[in-house]
Amino acid sequence: MYLIHSDVSSPDMMNIYNGNVTTDADGNAAVDLPNYFESLNSDFRYQLTVMGTFAQAIISEKIKDNRFSIKTDKPFVEVSWQVTGIRKDAFAVNMRKSVEEYKSDDERGLYRNPELFGFGMEKSTNKINHQDLQDHPERSEE
Repeated sequence: MYLIHSDVSSPDMMNIYNGNVTTDADGNAAVDLPNYFESLNSDFRYQLTVMGTFAQAIISEKIKDNRFSIKTDKPFVEVSWQVTGIRKDAFAVNMRKSVEEYKSDDERGLYRNPELFGFGMEKSTNKINHQDLQDHPERSEE
């Protein structure tokens, strides 16, 4: 089975999981995450939002065995939760992207997608690569 996730814009290779849960008569709720959660993520961050009433909510137990617990100061409180984690799978560890990359002197003033900025292809970084192949056709076979 393949694990497929959608993309989220972030400087980190991050996954986001979220949902809603209602605490019990003692103000407790447990949230079960997918069984692969801890093998795929590290550096967890939590967010809680209480809905429908004024109440306090805390993470009473941090993530362990793909589960965490919420505690509210009142019973039967609906809580919206979000947990993020930094990817630690083999692909993410070996293919981590840099947040910023410097342009070469030839690329300064050019764009990867100039049309999105109102410019024509004369402002494209692709013309550098295209011109390089015209000047050195043997490189297209490399």
